[in-house]
Amino acid sequence: MVDWNLAVATATRLVRPGPEVSRDEARAVVAELRRHAKTSEGHVRAFTQLATEESHDTPVLVVDRPGWVRANVAGFREILKPLLDKMQERRGNTPGGAVLGAVGGKVTGVELGMLLSFLASRVLGQYETFAPATRELPAGENGGGRLLLVAPNIVQVERELDVQPHDFRLWVCLHEETHRTQFTAVPWLRDHLEGEIQSFLGETEVDPMTVLERIREAAQSLAGGRPEGEEDDGGRSLVEIVQTPAQREILGRLTAVMSLLEGHADFVMDGVGPDVVPSVQEIREKFQQRRAKGASRLDMTLRKLLGLDAKLRQYRDGERFVRAVVNEVGMDGFNRVWTSPNTLPTKTEIAKPADWIARVHRKADSGNSGTES
Repeated sequence: MVDWNLAVATATRLVRPGPEVSRDEARAVVAELRRHAKTSEGHVRAFTQLATEESHDTPVLVVDRPGWVRANVAGFREILKPLLDKMQERRGNTPGGAVLGAVGGKVTGVELGMLLSFLASRVLGQYETFAPATRELPAGENGGGRLLLVAPNIVQVERELDVQPHDFRLWVCLHEETHRTQFTAVPWLRDHLEGEIQSFLGETEVDPMTVLERIREAAQSLAGGRPEGEEDDGGRSLVEIVQTPAQREILGRLTAVMSLLEGHADFVMDGVGPDVVPSVQEIREKFQQRRAKGASRLDMTLRKLLGLDAKLRQYRDGERFVRAVVNEVGMDGFNRVWTSPNTLPTKTEIAKPADWIARVHRKADSGNSGTES
């Protein structure tokens, strides 16, 4: 269904070069990001009150744009394998399916490569929860997680925002280190998330050509054009085309979890920031303006198609949830969220933190206050 090697080759060939830096400057950036990632670990643990076991440490990898592409293709192959196997089986049962599959795999590989080349210049950092081990990019000891920091993108954004490079690099590391802490301090979280994703994919009953068409639409948007005579449908996301009623329920839970994780990282980043990042206020204001300003029509179309607009809402809504809960019950009270899958907030509770507090705290406290019979 997808020629993954061709996707990597295409993305690597098309990705824009990073900002101009000398060899010595590049080495210095990589070294500083590694130091900041290590320093962030202690700051995040102290602020969040989440303890991680030393044996569950994960690698920190400072990569360039092609390195980010290779890492994400490896992750896609891992997590999408059940869905693609299912699609391949359906394709194989149709007349000429094998030939169409080979051709389609090449086409999809090129188009996926085009999308990855677009994204590779925009991601600052990423905690890869489901990363498999590869020769170039080792997996972590906690079952596959690893932290990626995309050096050229960090340098590019700090220059665009005209902020203090040392502070900005540490600020980014604080966000990404929070994600690493979330998964290493909460042992059940990775398996829970993987189970939800696989349940979502397992419910998929979509024609393979529909998925290919959505990828093709994204690639055409990236090229700056839409087939003649085709009207803009508002840019449906890839996720929106594979939703059964059961999937919508799973997607609601996944959206809530991702909002929690992203909002928690933003909250921690800003909470730790004033003590260790002198210019955090300036960085946050400029970064928020950059997010709010958006980009070209092309960027907006792709963000919608890939669901990136939803990710921006997750940052905002999740941060509001975390802030409201911490203000009400403190950090220790908020950390009850990590007790089990049952204490994770629902999508409704993300928007109404008081409902989560009532469900998780007041009911539990009321149960603990009774006398034994």
